[in-house]
Amino acid sequence: MIKKLVLVFIVIFAIKGHSQQSTVSPYSYYGIGNLNFKGTVENRSMGGLSIYNDSIHVNLRNPASFGGENLASWGGKSRPVKYTVGGSYQSTTLKSETDKGKTSSTTFNYLAMSFPIGKLGFGVGIMPYSSVGYKLDNLNDDGNLGNRFRGEGGINKVFLGVGYQLLSGLSVGADVQYNFGNIQNSIIAFQYDGEIPTQYQTREDNRSDLSGVNFNLGVSYKRMLTERLELVSGLTYTAQSNLHSVNERSFSTIVINSNTGVESALNTIEDNLENKGLKETDLTLPSRITFGVGIGQPRSWFLGAEYMAQNTSEFGNPLYDNTGAEYENSSRLSFGGFLIPQYNSFSNYFKRVVYRGGLRMEKSGLNINDESIKEFGISFGAGLPVGDNRLFSNANLGLEFGKRGTTESNLIQENFINFQISLSLNDRWFQRESTINRLK
Repeated sequence: MIKKLVLVFIVIFAIKGHSQQSTVSPYSYYGIGNLNFKGTVENRSMGGLSIYNDSIHVNLRNPASFGGENLASWGGKSRPVKYTVGGSYQSTTLKSETDKGKTSSTTFNYLAMSFPIGKLGFGVGIMPYSSVGYKLDNLNDDGNLGNRFRGEGGINKVFLGVGYQLLSGLSVGADVQYNFGNIQNSIIAFQYDGEIPTQYQTREDNRSDLSGVNFNLGVSYKRMLTERLELVSGLTYTAQSNLHSVNERSFSTIVINSNTGVESALNTIEDNLENKGLKETDLTLPSRITFGVGIGQPRSWFLGAEYMAQNTSEFGNPLYDNTGAEYENSSRLSFGGFLIPQYNSFSNYFKRVVYRGGLRMEKSGLNINDESIKEFGISFGAGLPVGDNRLFSNANLGLEFGKRGTTESNLIQENFINFQISLSLNDRWFQRESTINRLK
């Protein structure tokens, strides 16, 4: 039954992911787009908190979580093989000083698994790294449509990680991530004969195919302070890396159908980026460090805080240096936790549910018109037990209310509601099926 649910879940979000853009944010116009949250629905439901890891959930942000030890609750047997898949739906209200609009998007967030080999563990998965999706119009000095901007695409990443438990409660890990994808955008400059648009307009089209490798290191430390209270901490570091970009640019004379809005190109000229040194460029992905600490009672409750700092000012993109945006160092502060009324209750299902909550305050690193683009979110979630109680598999629901940007300085404020869903499934490999053996 669980395998069928996973298949249905993947198909639904694969269809949605190909049929819709994964973001509709005007701020995805800059750089390589909006950077996607790198954790699971469980993490995001706790304000983005990712320091907590256990034997039944995949932690996508700290590779040290792949390591561990055998479980006393399972008679000293190995940890389970863990699978997780997640997606989200976001409804966004875009607001300026003079206008307001509403849009939505559906996103496939991740597909990953982790499997143990003694104290060693491995993880593998795929997820979006950044997303581009915008449709923007601006007016000229006469109040007419001056330019039309369109963009789509993004960068995906696949990763392979390994973690190992050095000592009781202390694990280290590393993963290698391969990033790939493309970003496409167009700009139409409208010309007028008085107040009437001319028959022909000019469109610039750009495409960048990107790829590159980066590395992530992690440490996880747990220690029982008393018989009930446990200290949990985590540290991750991602080194600065480069994305190699192969670029194309063309200019077209177009006719726009006034009824349907369809653009028809009459002739196209390819820009010689080779002569400008822009045919192949390197984009700098900045380094990032994250540290968090928390306290709780295992299988009962947890509260923690986490701080992330990223040298976003190091970001560079030679092809689009004239976008009018500047980059400054970014940061994020998260608070969150969870509560399980009674994890082993068999008489009351809702006592086994994991209730989560948290909030985050983020400085994106993007500065436009001397305004730092900031983001705030408050989140709630629940982990619903499914399947065999001994394997602690669950379906996770999350809900986040947030705000990005501002209406000051002719900018746009985004108010969003993000609904997330995931399956976190556990299985036992190579276990002895004594009943089957007897039948044989």
